[in-house]
Amino acid sequence: MLVSGAVWLLLSHVAAHSLAQRNFSSMLEQQANRTMELSEWEQRWQQHRTGFHQLEVHKMLQNNYDKVVNGRSSVRFFFPLCGKAVDMKWLADLGHSVVGVEISEMAIRQFFQENNLTYNEESVPSIPGAKLFQNTEKSISLYQCDLFSFSSSVAGQFGAIWDRGSLVAINPKDRDRYAALILSLMAADCRYLLDTFLYNPDLYEGPPFFVPDEQVLGLFGSSCTVELLQSEEALNDKWRNWGLDSMIENVHLITLKAPK
Repeated sequence: MLVSGAVWLLLSHVAAHSLAQRNFSSMLEQQANRTMELSEWEQRWQQHRTGFHQLEVHKMLQNNYDKVVNGRSSVRFFFPLCGKAVDMKWLADLGHSVVGVEISEMAIRQFFQENNLTYNEESVPSIPGAKLFQNTEKSISLYQCDLFSFSSSVAGQFGAIWDRGSLVAINPKDRDRYAALILSLMAADCRYLLDTFLYNPDLYEGPPFFVPDEQVLGLFGSSCTVELLQSEEALNDKWRNWGLDSMIENVHLITLKAPK
């Protein structure tokens, strides 16, 4: 049977797409069952195994700050799995307020101490066992608890989210649950800046975990517009020592679609 050129191109495109999908699914399966217990993250802080912490404000946040703020002042930022990120003080110094969630009490205390910030702590009645740490000005509020215990009923919704190392750190099987939580925390004008990594998961088991653009779209695309803002090779000696030959860092801007 003869096939026209147009039909042949269409069939070729469909075949290539199917192959890409199979490769995408296969790569995700490499880490699908990889898990990190909350106690393991706390142990990393106790043992000072925190290579993910950066001493300077993250360049991806600095590069895309204007797109996130979008002309607004006094924006409420949410930091999931915030650690002791210096980005939080940087944003507070610019006149914004920050709410973070972190499982490690050590990390939270170190954040305030290392930034010479006086702080208070109190219990959180709506989250058993949780603590809230705030600086004197109450521009930075950090909740010490399991991220999945947090909700909009605790601290409302947010005008911005900076996800520098959260989606790539949670267990891959929890990503749908994570996306649902993030969406519930987004105010109508929220601008969500998401940092992800692309690498060969055959070579490294994570974390940080491999999160392809296709999955970002799958998690958020039905209710949000997803825009890739920046993509660059981030390979360094640390990644090379883990056996990787490439590490692409992508930053996405995610905004809620207008209701129909």
